[in-house]
Amino acid sequence: MEFPFDLNALFPERISVLDHNLTSGRKALGRPDPRHQISAVIDELGKASAKAQQLAAPITSAAKLQSNRHHLYLLKEGESNGGRGVAVGFLKVGYKKLFLLDQQGAHVEIEPLCILDFFVTENLQRHGYGLELFSYMLQHKRVDPVRMAYDRPSPKFLSFLEKHYDLKESVPQVNNFVVFDGFFRDRSAAQLRKALPKKPEGEIKPYSLTEREVVREEQKVLPWPFVRHTLPPLSPPVSLPSQYTRSQSVNSSPSHAPPGPAPPRGLQGPHPPRPVPGELELQGQAYQVRPQR
Repeated sequence: MEFPFDLNALFPERISVLDHNLTSGRKALGRPDPRHQISAVIDELGKASAKAQQLAAPITSAAKLQSNRHHLYLLKEGESNGGRGVAVGFLKVGYKKLFLLDQQGAHVEIEPLCILDFFVTENLQRHGYGLELFSYMLQHKRVDPVRMAYDRPSPKFLSFLEKHYDLKESVPQVNNFVVFDGFFRDRSAAQLRKALPKKPEGEIKPYSLTEREVVREEQKVLPWPFVRHTLPPLSPPVSLPSQYTRSQSVNSSPSHAPPGPAPPRGLQGPHPPRPVPGELELQGQAYQVRPQR
């Protein structure tokens, strides 16, 4: 892939390792910041990789590289394009926390080094560039390819792994990552952590908005004296004589007439209980105060 600027000035080495700083080495004194042009190279390579894999959007860009702890290995051919060089391809790797299934079907939580994106321009494929790029990454990371996880490898990539590294048998997974037989072998307990299986009833789903409103209404408490009672309903209210009623005029005191016979209360039995002084009784939606003797 050609660009209108000198790639040899941006990437001094044949294979450059880029991180979130978008630099492959120290910035040369007296030269402008090269990160703008480096970002353009990464973005164009990411778009070409997405198109080759028939993805809806690129999974590699300068912005994504800056926001993650990933490494991008960029291969150039410095003598092409009139000595300005061409970008041949790239390989992006990073550590990911994954929940995988081992050979026995047990859930395992692990954070391996993953191949996240791998691309060589179409007109330069089958020239050994892909193997050169992949081998350089293995030496730089000091990792065995069978110990890595592969994110959505294309059929071409799977054929590449089988041809050059004899990776054939994969362990079935429920996500987009592919791991091969031998991935779980000789790993310590610290590297492999058994993840608890999900409950058979599945995840607990939250209430819907309507149900939340119903629950909230039911939990409301009415102010006194309109608190809902769970006791049996009272007998029908009976009007009291005038000596037990509160005077309706302002600043007037209750009458002190001699106590008379207790009014009927609608209760069974020959001797109804005497009312307690100061007792409050509900009369519909109002209440009355009995005078103190």
